Amino acid sequence: MNNFGRKRTNRKYIILIVVFLIVFILFTITHIMTKSRKLNTFEKVIKDTSLLVCRIAYTPIKFTSDKIDEQKEKKQLYEKYKVLEKKIKETDSIEAKKQELETEVEKMEKLLELNKSLSNDSYLNATVINRNIGYWYNTITLDKGKNNGVKKDMAVVVSEGLIGKVIKVTNFNCTVKLLTSDDVNNKISVKIQTKDGDIYGLLSGYDRNNHVFTVEGISSNAEIQKNSKVVTTGMGDIFPSGILVGTVKNITTDNFDLAKTVKVKNSADFDDIRYVTLLRRNSEDK
Repeated sequence: MNNFGRKRTNRKYIILIVVFLIVFILFTITHIMTKSRKLNTFEKVIKDTSLLVCRIAYTPIKFTSDKIDEQKEKKQLYEKYKVLEKKIKETDSIEAKKQELETEVEKMEKLLELNKSLSNDSYLNATVINRNIGYWYNTITLDKGKNNGVKKDMAVVVSEGLIGKVIKVTNFNCTVKLLTSDDVNNKISVKIQTKDGDIYGLLSGYDRNNHVFTVEGISSNAEIQKNSKVVTTGMGDIFPSGILVGTVKNITTDNFDLAKTVKVKNSADFDDIRYVTLLRRNSEDK
């Protein structure tokens, strides 16, 4: 450090010492003058001046101290906020996991209810292990295969009703074609249960926008009520009879008044398939 720098530093120290001495002297004078005695005019002026100087000198110190305390409080509040934010995120994660588990339990309970209505050797439970996003409504893959007794064309259901049939089988898994598949040949014989008896038709397609199946080949003379149940007929040696497909949503007649088309609201939720049951027909080897 050069001489100029040293002189400048020394000057700062001298100024600080002088200010400290002035404040100390004024404080001492103020303290002495606070004794209960009459003060002359000069002493009053000195006392008032010293108090004013002390107040002025103390103000920036108090301001700085308050600011430091304020910053400390802000830092503490911010740290508490981060801790609370982390706990909220953890709580949200736990809540989401809880809802997921509750959904899993609910679906398993429904599957168990379905199993109670079936004989022990007529069904096989399975879990969905793969679903192609690009073909969401076409197929799913299950964790059961030939080693578990799965065969091609076995009907696949959930607790709410029919969802499809097995089309491919390997030793350890199988592929299920859903009723919502784009396959134009994916037609199923169904019957609409009415008060006057069963009305037969063909399940011929699925409207993904409105979530309804189309049933065709119905005579225009048939009286069909809304909310009537639509179930499989058992014809074709694939699907057992009486498996629920959905309920009638609306009925229309063609331009020639010869046949009716029925829109059926699906009973199963094809967007959320996790656990399924494969059904064996009575004619299958056990």
